[in-house]
Amino acid sequence: MIMNRWKYTSAFMVTVLSAVLVMSGCTKSDSSSNGNSSSNTNNASGSANTSSSGADTGASSGEKITLKLTGWGAPAEVAAYKSAIANFEKTHPNVKVEFQSISSGDYDTKLTTMVAGNDEPDVAMMESATIAFPLAEEGKFLNLQDFLSKDQQITLDSIVPNITYSQAPGNIIGIGPGPETFGLFYNEDVFKDAGIEPPPSDASKAWTWDQFVDVAKKLTLDNKGRNAADPNFDPKNIKQFGINLPTWWGAYSNFIYSNGGDFLSADGKTFALNQPEAVEVFQKMADLINVYHVAPSPLQSKNIPGTNVALQTKKVAMAIDGQWASSSLAESKFNYNVGVLPVMKEPVTTVVAGMFSIFKSTKHPQESWELLKALLDPEASLDMLTNGTWMPAPKDWYTDSEKLDKWTKDLAARPSGYNGAIIDMLLNHSHATPTAYVKNFNKIMDVVNPALDKVWLGKETAQEALDSIAAKAQQQVQGRRDVE
Repeated sequence: MIMNRWKYTSAFMVTVLSAVLVMSGCTKSDSSSNGNSSSNTNNASGSANTSSSGADTGASSGEKITLKLTGWGAPAEVAAYKSAIANFEKTHPNVKVEFQSISSGDYDTKLTTMVAGNDEPDVAMMESATIAFPLAEEGKFLNLQDFLSKDQQITLDSIVPNITYSQAPGNIIGIGPGPETFGLFYNEDVFKDAGIEPPPSDASKAWTWDQFVDVAKKLTLDNKGRNAADPNFDPKNIKQFGINLPTWWGAYSNFIYSNGGDFLSADGKTFALNQPEAVEVFQKMADLINVYHVAPSPLQSKNIPGTNVALQTKKVAMAIDGQWASSSLAESKFNYNVGVLPVMKEPVTTVVAGMFSIFKSTKHPQESWELLKALLDPEASLDMLTNGTWMPAPKDWYTDSEKLDKWTKDLAARPSGYNGAIIDMLLNHSHATPTAYVKNFNKIMDVVNPALDKVWLGKETAQEALDSIAAKAQQQVQGRRDVE
């Protein structure tokens, strides 16, 4: 698994997750040799000139061109993208794709250096909060809406919701290779042994928060086998926690949205994490740790292994995690499943995804677009879909039964609850990641995270902690972006 880049924006970024997003490739496009490079100049709005007279027709005219690609990924993910590139080169014999994997920890620094040296790649994997939007504000990317509006194979309506990223209305700077959502994973044997019904996979039957807490109490056991509902329960000697919940923004955003809250006010002018809808979520999460003792404290979390091992060894009975956990869970070979997250007011799952962007400096915008499309092709990365790491981007891979079966049917990485708890939630109850629409997100969270540390530790109530930094957080608020 690779370190999930989204978690670097949280003070509690302590677990290793599989990322959706991957690849590599780094260097700069060759200059056009046919004298048509001037016809590829982008207009002030960042739109691409994709007319038939431009250098973007190089491949079709026989010109040999090179496209450069950058990204990050675990070895298996990089292999999947190499397969996609190989397929692309077969159908575009005049195009060679050079791609290099950059470690996730070094990626932003490396790419920033490349940009400063006018050595941008043609296509790059980007993470929205840390680098994509800052570069977009400098006008570095082509507007992908220009391609989508003309393409016969891929449109906004043909891909799943919440994986496009817009700098401004009508200006799409990136498209994700696939979505990642959240679910409630659990050890089936633990529930069977306790005689408790497992989490439902149907959103209409989702547990309320109180039902969730009640089950978590029954499944939290001390070293003498007493559960957390027992008055003699010993919270200092817990051998099995009812729930393991991460405390980074990707996880708690699910419940904030479920409760009708948000990171900013609807008009984007006001910091909103100290408002009742968000504060209630933070307090309820903290109470799982400090009041009910059904979730590990920050200190205890250091001794809790990853979701697959924690569930397999019964260190925890349930775990809130991204669907990418399916891969390692399947490899662990025990009876696990997934249900929908508990609901505050409405069922919601947050979609997190990186994106592919095309740099405006490319000499070959149309070929770069064709490469981007090839990288979104589920057929080229089928192994990563079937092993549980990724989900596809095209919507018909969810709605066409034959295509759906290719990556879900009779697979260890897709347990019986998967279609309801993950796929249905994605298609019908998903919400964009805050990094897609909250401007200056990282700076805001740099203020928020230390305050939340005190909440998780039980040193302050959520209201006290969030109110104490609200004014400082407000200073970082720069508004909202429209989400396509």
